[in-house]
Amino acid sequence: GLRYNHEECVRQAKSCGVTYKDLGAGITKEAASLLAQGNIIGWFQDAFEIGPRALGNRSILADPRKAEMKDIINEKVKHREWFRPFAPAILEEFSAEYFTGCSKSPFMLLVAEVEKLKRDNVPAITHVDNTARVQTVNKTQNPRFYDLLTEFNKITGVPVILNTSFNDKGEPIVCQPQDAIKCFLKTQMDYLVIGTLLISK
Repeated sequence: GLRYNHEECVRQAKSCGVTYKDLGAGITKEAASLLAQGNIIGWFQDAFEIGPRALGNRSILADPRKAEMKDIINEKVKHREWFRPFAPAILEEFSAEYFTGCSKSPFMLLVAEVEKLKRDNVPAITHVDNTARVQTVNKTQNPRFYDLLTEFNKITGVPVILNTSFNDKGEPIVCQPQDAIKCFLKTQMDYLVIGTLLISK
């Protein structure tokens, strides 16, 4: 899909009147730290994805270790029914440790059982029947998202991030930077990352 370079992302951020910091290569480490502190982050990267799932280019991300995170996102960000589950994005090399019989699922289309010994580690992405719709991530597939997961794993010891599509109820997934900013400002997300830009309220 459509791709927006750094200059265009900066231009649209300025046109929306938001304040931002350009963290360069440090963006993944900072975002991982913010996630680990319980913040909800809009994550806008690279080209627009086309398909049934958001896979780390137009995503809303959160810490899967907090059981209450599912309810917080449903109520304050996505504005949808309380029972709607959220999916895990996981470093591909750890997928078999967390999900039964799941080694690769790059397009978030496969449902797997969450390993019994790991359920307490990732309650926000474990559905009531102890399953999850898994997205595995490797460095070739999505380098920046892989780096984010790696940094989060370094901080928390958990190689999983809650990943849901970047949109509000009844709206399409955001396409361009200004769409992401508008969605961010009208929901209760804590931070927005566009490329290497970090935007807060």
